[in-house]
Amino acid sequence: MDDWGRLLTAANSGDDSAYKLFLQAVAPVLRGIVRAKGSALGDAGCEDVMQEVLLAIHLKRHTWKPDTPARPWLYAIARYKVVDAFRARGNRIDIPIEDFADALAADTGPDLTEAADMAKMIGMLDPKSADIVTRIGLDGASTAETGLAMNMTEGAVRVALHRALKTLTALAERHVK
Repeated sequence: MDDWGRLLTAANSGDDSAYKLFLQAVAPVLRGIVRAKGSALGDAGCEDVMQEVLLAIHLKRHTWKPDTPARPWLYAIARYKVVDAFRARGNRIDIPIEDFADALAADTGPDLTEAADMAKMIGMLDPKSADIVTRIGLDGASTAETGLAMNMTEGAVRVALHRALKTLTALAERHVK
């Protein structure tokens, strides 16, 4: 009987220290098997499988026959747990997005639908309000420049702009619902 077999026999007889030594001895070897067989699962996936292996050993250690070698029994548990992990994963492939962050960067160009949407919404305003919103909001004119161009005081332009924006907000809320 090998060392693992002697430790497992003692553990199954109630020797807690033997069980601890058994787990310390088998865990690194089984972890290597899991990583070799399940490398496509990634580090986290392999560690999950390893936890499943250790749990299965703990729950099924009474099924091991002391007159048989422990290694094949343990290797079979590890192999089947890796297979179970691949079955559970299905055809899904997990690739860390961080590896492709530079290649997947979105173009920060203008939204082509935004201008059409704004024009449509501004078109729903009365002509004077639409002109004020267009001059200040889209063309970047100041309230003073808009007032001069439309023969209004700055205060009147600010009030009209505020009312126009309030109307636009109400229109947008209606179209979203």
